[in-house]
Amino acid sequence: MSSATSAEIEALRAALAVAEARADEAEAKALEVTAKNANAEAIIAALKLQIEKLRRELYGQRSERKSRLLDQLEIQLEELETNASEDDLAAERAAKRASVVKSFTRRRPSRGPFPEHLPRERVVLPAPESCGCCGSTRLSKVGEDVTETLEVIPRQWKVIQTVREKFSCRDCEKISQPPAPFHVVPWGWAGPSLLAMILFEKYGQHQPLNRQCERYAREGVELSLSTLADQVGTGVSVMRPVYDFIVSHVLSAERLHGDDTTVPVLAKGKTDTGRLWVYVRDDTPFGGTDPPAALFYYSRDRSGEHPERHLAGYSGILQADAYAGYNRLFRPDREPGPVTAAFCMAHARRKFFELADIAGNASEVRTRHRSRRWRSRR
Repeated sequence: MSSATSAEIEALRAALAVAEARADEAEAKALEVTAKNANAEAIIAALKLQIEKLRRELYGQRSERKSRLLDQLEIQLEELETNASEDDLAAERAAKRASVVKSFTRRRPSRGPFPEHLPRERVVLPAPESCGCCGSTRLSKVGEDVTETLEVIPRQWKVIQTVREKFSCRDCEKISQPPAPFHVVPWGWAGPSLLAMILFEKYGQHQPLNRQCERYAREGVELSLSTLADQVGTGVSVMRPVYDFIVSHVLSAERLHGDDTTVPVLAKGKTDTGRLWVYVRDDTPFGGTDPPAALFYYSRDRSGEHPERHLAGYSGILQADAYAGYNRLFRPDREPGPVTAAFCMAHARRKFFELADIAGNASEVRTRHRSRRWRSRR
């Protein structure tokens, strides 16, 4: 191979190295811009969510649409934060390849300290036996650095075998045996913790039983839908005394706060809209000493017969909106007595804001009309 050919190859290699460096630099700059834009979008979404929460705290819950808007903003913020973290790591890796580009450091959301009630597992790494500089073995401890990592232990399934030994009397030949253990559900196979988890997942976390079946199956425990439904039914029956006590406690209050909201209901081939009614007893903001409580009812429609049935034995003060379904509760001839209406100021305030908006729009229309007439005269 001639010297000229060898020089050309070296020149091509140098040019290729320069081109690769420029490509890495361009890619790093592009990813840096992408990471900055993703970070800015996440910050904007977080600020929007904070503004809406402050408005809701300042002016109260104006409508169910605002509640759904907050949920949507939280989902959007979750996606943007995830994308920002991915773009940040991609830009960091590209910056390491291109040494001339400075890595972009994203301001991550602040995290508070881990809860104090969580147990701490102390893992001490082996200390060095000699100095890494001079090799001396004369070392003395001057301090330590502690890094905390939050970890979770997956739940474990187990079968508890309760053994009741039988003993026969040698004198009378009678058999003695300890009594059967207590079960939350008569002849139940589910322990109290498992039963509580099934009920809480369904009613507290809104997880249908079919999804619970799939999750338990992935964990190695096959439980059919009918089996879980049977446990839910028996669990509800067992909790009936607690429910009756809550009903008695709530309806014995001097004043109640009532409202209803829409809930989606799965139906055959579509989704219907049901109603969830709530009656709250809470006098703690006014110096009351009785514990607060909430009572929930469900219905497939918003007929006025539902609140009339819910509050059949109540005759105190009801603070609610101006829904006409409550009107029969306020009649003087009602038994056991009329309910005193205390209408909500937040609902009444909306009408004044609507009138102000209408007046403002009308004024703006008149101003535009006058401006057009003035321009036409000129």
